[in-house]
Amino acid sequence: MKRYLLTLLFVSFVMRFAIGQVNQNQYPNIVFCLADDWGWPHAGAYGDSAVKTPNFDRIANEGILFNHAYVSSPSCTPSRNAFITGKYHWELGSGANLWSTLPENHQSFIHLLADHGYVTGRTKAKTWGPGNLDNWITHHGSHPSNEAYQTFEEFLEYTNAKKTPFFFWLGTSDPHRGYERSSGKQSGIDISKVHFFKHYPKSDIIRNDIADYYFEVQRWDSLVGSVIAQLEKHGLLENTIIIMTGDHGMPFPRCKGNLYDSGVRVPFAIRWGKEVKAGRNVDDFISFVDIAPTLLEITGIKVSEDMTGKSFVNILKSNKTGMIDPDNRSDIVFGRERHVPAQEKPNMGGYPSRGYRNKEFLYIRNYKPDLWPAGTGKLGYTNFPNQWYSDCDGGPTKDYIIKNKDKDEEHFRAYQLSFAKRPVEELYDLKNDPDQLNNIATDSVYVRILESLRVKLHNKLTILNDPRVKNPDYDEFDNHPYLGSGGGTKKP
Repeated sequence: MKRYLLTLLFVSFVMRFAIGQVNQNQYPNIVFCLADDWGWPHAGAYGDSAVKTPNFDRIANEGILFNHAYVSSPSCTPSRNAFITGKYHWELGSGANLWSTLPENHQSFIHLLADHGYVTGRTKAKTWGPGNLDNWITHHGSHPSNEAYQTFEEFLEYTNAKKTPFFFWLGTSDPHRGYERSSGKQSGIDISKVHFFKHYPKSDIIRNDIADYYFEVQRWDSLVGSVIAQLEKHGLLENTIIIMTGDHGMPFPRCKGNLYDSGVRVPFAIRWGKEVKAGRNVDDFISFVDIAPTLLEITGIKVSEDMTGKSFVNILKSNKTGMIDPDNRSDIVFGRERHVPAQEKPNMGGYPSRGYRNKEFLYIRNYKPDLWPAGTGKLGYTNFPNQWYSDCDGGPTKDYIIKNKDKDEEHFRAYQLSFAKRPVEELYDLKNDPDQLNNIATDSVYVRILESLRVKLHNKLTILNDPRVKNPDYDEFDNHPYLGSGGGTKKP
């Protein structure tokens, strides 16, 4: 009898975990669609009427639209590292920086899916990175998301994905700079209707630049549409979880690389057939680190004990809209370390900062306020030749703000908000200042609130293993090699 039971258990194990033996209808497929530099709120589902995102809007309408999704860090490599490991970037050593690597002791949840019977793949276009994964790949045997394919259609054709549950990472370099000048306007985008952050001065140069960014957002949306069409063609759509999002804010001043909503808040929608109630808008705060444990729970795979992200399956399975889990998801933390070494040479460090946000306030702690948040503006003094403010991607908006900073008060204000040094603490009242322009950290009216948020950030970072909690002057992140070349305008 004992031998018989053991045999049954072994057969069950093989049927559940062996590649090619898991029934397509037993576990959901997963398509993770990640754009480069696509930030909130640039999608029709969020009310942006200038950019056309019919496929994102469809995913949101037929699934769930998240209003408060945030990356761990507003920088490509650490944002993606946090996604695949389920850990905040500050837990990942060199993986906290742009143009870095991923230390070998950290696991990719995509490999866990593969170990349990999932066919996994990715596009040849940007998924992980930029950086160097040679040591990680040697140790783990393959790329964090495994084999690369030219298209999703090719992945379906050359693998067992039509019969076996699969995970596919759809990547792109859109809408990362550079852009073809006037491509947005020439395509029919109305520059008068683009979403215009209030930290910019009024200018058609900037509006045209945003329209060019929108043009690439729309191209990205079309790419996702082609994948949805393939899923429908092969009868796979209803058993597939589709997640569509961006890795951080747009590559413009005071966006990418910054801890304001324009930098860390991203579009986020999930479709999962009849498994989720369609047409819901969710206000709970979720982080990129929560994606891995969520997908592992859905697929019945044990979540690694060292993952600090938390599953939000309960939100997916709820029938409610608005705030669903206020006890656990009423706030969020994020931060940044080195983006590019943009300070005055020979300083190869970054601009370390952490942020805490809830619905009422945004609190930011800048650990080295003597440094420049977007890098030094002194030509010839930076680590990159002929670069200025190189922690901000080059483009018409950046050039316009810098060159016109002395034009009037509006332009000088835009320059200050984007490029000037910042104090140790920033505090924004989101009810009265949703655009996060007026720092009230020194306002006596907000003393108790400031103290409260300071403690909340400290307590959360303590739980989440941030080395800066014990030592605000911690500089190990700055000592890791920077593997890129060129400057802040380099496109990976």
